[in-house]
Amino acid sequence: MHTHHSAAQPLTEYGLSALALLAGALLALMIHCNSRLAAYGNPLTASWLAHAIGLLTALLLWKALRQTRPHAGRPPRWAYLGGVPGALTVALAAIAVNSPLALSGTLALGMVGQVLFGLLSDRFGLFGMPRRPLRLNDALALPLVLSGCAIVIFGA
Repeated sequence: MHTHHSAAQPLTEYGLSALALLAGALLALMIHCNSRLAAYGNPLTASWLAHAIGLLTALLLWKALRQTRPHAGRPPRWAYLGGVPGALTVALAAIAVNSPLALSGTLALGMVGQVLFGLLSDRFGLFGMPRRPLRLNDALALPLVLSGCAIVIFGA
């Protein structure tokens, strides 16, 4: 039996990859903007301002893009705590960027933290993620990410 492959499938995968790249670029921009704010005040003030403006932006996007979804039940209680690591990320990154690490070193170490947490989340199914055993490519990718981070921070 012939299986029909949709042309939209690769576009969906490429589109999701493009969104992830855009999110990374926006994260770098956010960290830079917040570090500039922190330089004129302090990291906590920068975090408060960033989150207040982010709240307004999120409310405007929510209002503009609101759609009805079938009621799928309630999220787990811990899901409401997503703002806590977000606020800590903003404050800690603002401190780190205004150090010899600069923006590139802060982002490199942040990426290492994301990869490590992602691998642990996948392996142990943390926070409701599906469990996925670590594979050989995970073991090979981690030293490459760490090496790249070291090159960014310490030079070649």
